[in-house]
Amino acid sequence: MPDLARNKKAYHNYEVLDKYECGIVLTGTEVKSCRLHNISFVDAHAQIRGGEVHLYNVHISEYTQGNRENHEPTRVRKLLLHKAEIRKLATSIQKKGLTLIPLSFYLKKGKIKVCLGACKGKTKSDKREVLKKKQVQRDLKRIISG
Repeated sequence: MPDLARNKKAYHNYEVLDKYECGIVLTGTEVKSCRLHNISFVDAHAQIRGGEVHLYNVHISEYTQGNRENHEPTRVRKLLLHKAEIRKLATSIQKKGLTLIPLSFYLKKGKIKVCLGACKGKTKSDKREVLKKKQVQRDLKRIISG
């Protein structure tokens, strides 16, 4: 599936334990702006409140051809999940101390979907370790191919 936007920092800052596919409630100008790939994930996260999941700090730029009915770029957006999935998420967040992070926006059958990850934060040493492993893999590929 072609991604409209991908949260590259999420995989660097967090260890993704589970992924969930969610629908998202958007206005017309937000949909048009998303299709133009005008999405930013800086400090984006989701929270469960009142049995509903809401997405915070996702910046969807205003649609350039929009009129006075244009949307607010960083408004709180509701995510659509089944109740059983929300209950499962809520218990895992409370027990394990996880954070809900949006990983990507993509199209599926003409609808915009959000891939939501249940993530655990990485420490600086974990991040360094991952970078070292990647460097070793690159060196091995260079040696094998050349």
